[in-house]
Order: sequence, then structure tokens, then C-alpha cells
Amino acid sequence: MPEARNRKNLALATLAFAACFSAWGMLAPLAPGLQDDLGLSNTETSVMIAIPVVLGSLLRIPLGLLTDRVGGRVVFTGMLAYSAGAALLVGFAQSYAALLGAGFLLGAAGASFAVGIPFVAEWYEEGRQGFALGVYGVGNIGTAVAAFSVPAIRDAAGQATAGIVFAVVIGVYALIWSMLARDAPGRHSHRIPYMEVLRSGWDLWRLSLFYFVTFGGFVAMAIFLPKLLTDWFDYSLADAGLRAAGFTVFATAARPVGGWLADRIGARAVLVTIFAGVGVDAIGLAWQASDPTIVPVTIFSLTMAVFLGLGNGAVFKEVPVYFPRTTGAATGIVGAAGGLGGFFPPLVMGVVKDSTGEFVLGFVFLVAFAWLCAGLAAGAPVSGRASTEGEADRPREVVGKARSPSVDDR
Repeated sequence: MPEARNRKNLALATLAFAACFSAWGMLAPLAPGLQDDLGLSNTETSVMIAIPVVLGSLLRIPLGLLTDRVGGRVVFTGMLAYSAGAALLVGFAQSYAALLGAGFLLGAAGASFAVGIPFVAEWYEEGRQGFALGVYGVGNIGTAVAAFSVPAIRDAAGQATAGIVFAVVIGVYALIWSMLARDAPGRHSHRIPYMEVLRSGWDLWRLSLFYFVTFGGFVAMAIFLPKLLTDWFDYSLADAGLRAAGFTVFATAARPVGGWLADRIGARAVLVTIFAGVGVDAIGLAWQASDPTIVPVTIFSLTMAVFLGLGNGAVFKEVPVYFPRTTGAATGIVGAAGGLGGFFPPLVMGVVKDSTGEFVLGFVFLVAFAWLCAGLAAGAPVSGRASTEGEADRPREVVGKARSPSVDDR
């Protein structure tokens, strides 16, 4: 019976995350068509795509703290209701200024990630948190839902109808969530030593950098791919959105696998492998950028999606291990870094395209970041292994943070 209750709340949280993320991803699949309709430059279009990402990144910090204080059920109810309203605004935004304003408001939906991580972590013991949090991360599929459904609805019935449909669906789920979801038994509100979390040192900033690349790379590719495909292959808006949705599906499906692998063999081994792989794929896309062909572009994009998904799962296996009492606060900081990782690349790609006429240099930057992270991951302490391997690999908590294992611990 307790296991069924765990699974029910995990499923509800995953759907809530997917609903919020579907709203968060509404602007990106519309961007190529809006660029043509409004006569926007590549840089202006990139700013419009990136606006929701930056607000979603910054709000993860206060929402993570709030979830630690009052619980995920209450906070997610508010987030779902807000996301429904923001989706409706996107439907009726027509000018560039209105789209920027709607995107800014819509961005808060992206902060929903920081609500579900502590909510789910409280329902599972450490040895199973990696897989459970990976399953929760499947809510990223919401961006894929937006990628293929928003252009289709817009083409069939108009942009306003797309906003109404998304608002109604998310609003209905807000009611379902509020009636069925429950916080984990025994949780209690407590004062969060936030400044102590910020001062916790290299472990926090290392995880933030890793998530900056893994989740940031996922978001950047997911939201920029429709534009990339229309530029490279002259696809229609709907066709480019459908292909971009495939990227999101692959990355999302890999996320629980990354968490499961981190439970079994340790996050360090997983992260070294995935960062090396992302760098190789980025080299492939840089090679293709000047004369793209659909088959190699598809191979490099989808394998990168798998690597990034595995990395997302592995990074967030580590957060509740190192920060068991302040998971929400740490999630907010690490999640904000990941969101900012999704904010800057579209801007860089737009500027690079306008300045050089190609996207090559943007992918070169990704190679550098990915291989830097591979080196840092290789030198990181071993942690986050399955509980069957013993307490030697489990960090001991110090204040709001867990300390890395040392020789004395072994």
C-alpha cells in the first residue's frame, strides 16, 4: 500500500511538471512563423525564444525554498493555475512587444521543476531517488507536446485557439492535482538555512555547472531546433516542430535511465561518459552547420538528446544525496543554473548566425563546455551509489549540506 501511494504521487507530480512545461514551451515552435510574419531578425527571434527561459531559471530559487517550507502540493497547485493563465495570454499576443511580455509571464511555468524535486524526493529513500527523480524528469515531455501541437492547432484554428486549448487542459489538471496529490507523511515546515546552502562550497557549484550544460543544452536544443531546421532544410513550421519533438522525446526517455544508472554505478561514471559524448556530437553538428544533410544532423541531434537526458538524471540523483535537509533550496540553485544554460545558447546562436552567417561557432562553444565538465566529473568524489554498496559512499550531512566522502569515512 505505501508503495502504491509513492507511485501515485510520483505520477501526479510528473504530469503536473509536464503540464507546466507544455505552457513554458509554447513560444519556441511558433517562433519561425512569427519571425516571418513580423519581419524579425535572428537575434530578435532568439531573444523572444529565450525570455521564458530566464524567468523560469531565476524563479526556481524562491520556489524551491517555498516548497521546502510549505510543501509541493500547495505550491504546484498555484503553479498550474498560473501556467493556465499565462498560456492563454500567449494565444492572444500578436505584436513583438506583446509576445515578449507574454513570454516573460510564461517563463514562471519553467520554475515548476524546482517544486517537484523535493516533493518526489520526500516520497523515496536514497537508494531509489535517482530513478524516481528521473521519472519525474520525464515531465520534460511537455515541451515536445508544445512543439508538435501548438503549430498544428495554430495552422488549423489560429494562435488564439492554441492558447485557449492549453489553458483549459492545464486548468483542469490543476483541479485534479489539488484533489489527489499529497505531501509525504511526516514532512514539516522548517526554517531553511539558505545562506549556508549558498556557502556550502564546490559540491553545489559543481552540480550547478553540470546542470548548466546538461539541462541547459537540452532546453537550448529543444527550443532552438525548430528554427535551426527551418533555416537548414526549409521545413514547414509543423514539420520542424514535429522533428524537434523527437529530440525532446529521446532526451526525456533517457532521463530516468540516467538516474537508474547513477543509483547503480555512481553518478561520476555516468557524467564523464555523457559529457564526452555531448562534445563529440557538438563537433558533428559544427561540421554539418556549413553544409547540412538531414541524416547526419538527425544522428548527431538524437544521440546528443540521449546523452543530455542521461546527464540530467544523473545530476539530480546527486542533489538530495548532498543536500537531504535542504533539497528544495539546492534544487532551486542547481535548477536555476540549468535554466540559465538554456537561456544563453539561443542568444549566442542568434548573434553568431547574424554575425557569421552560420551556426558553427555556437557548437564549438558547446564542445568546450562539455569537455571541461567531463574533466571536472572525472575528478569528483564518488557518491550516490546504490545503498547496497554500503555507507562508505554516502556523504555525511553537515548543516544543510552533505560532506563529500573522505578517506576517514572509508
